[in-house]
Amino acid sequence: MDIRRVEHPVVRRAAEGLHNFNSRHPWSHNDHFHGWILANLPAHRGTAIDIGCGQGELVAQLATRFAQVRGTDLDAGMRAEAVQRCAGLANVTIADTQLTELDGPVDLITMIAVLHHLDAEQALIDIKRLLNPGGRFMAVGLAAPASIRDTAWDLASAVTNPLIGLIKHPRPARGGPVPPPFPVRDPRLSFDELHAVVRDIMPGAEMRRRLAFRHTIAWTKPNLEA
Repeated sequence: MDIRRVEHPVVRRAAEGLHNFNSRHPWSHNDHFHGWILANLPAHRGTAIDIGCGQGELVAQLATRFAQVRGTDLDAGMRAEAVQRCAGLANVTIADTQLTELDGPVDLITMIAVLHHLDAEQALIDIKRLLNPGGRFMAVGLAAPASIRDTAWDLASAVTNPLIGLIKHPRPARGGPVPPPFPVRDPRLSFDELHAVVRDIMPGAEMRRRLAFRHTIAWTKPNLEA
């Protein structure tokens, strides 16, 4: 059950109240996980690629830790903002290169709220191809709620969302809700369905449910392929 789509009047009023509160204390659910990525970087840091780099904030942070960072995004507006943000960083390039067209090998590939826009199986195969042995894939994603456990995590996210917002943005923001600056798409695969795909292509990958209606995937490519 997707609690975000329940039409019961009481639930709808509660959801509207939470939405209004969250609008006054906004925070980025995606940027929240940058710290998790930066705390779990691979030992070798030659080249990193951020797929769907958006406005380039993660790219700029990775640039201080890798010899070369490549950001890709299909949205021209996002690329322009990323280029502006990373101006002066000589080791950064921003392009619209498709995942299937990228060349490697590289030491890190990151995705934040991107995998559900793609064919997950083919994307993971391409990522596996691009990574160096010992290279790491780190993703923050969304999944469609399909089980009681999924719904429980959604409820926990809904309850904690305003608390986190109050901590991160204690002073109420002026104006109404601000729409996301990037393309939005509902995920098709559930957590369990995606987990099965990840497990098949990237054995040993760690996939965990998180608050903020997100999950994370972390996988290090083995040094010796079977």
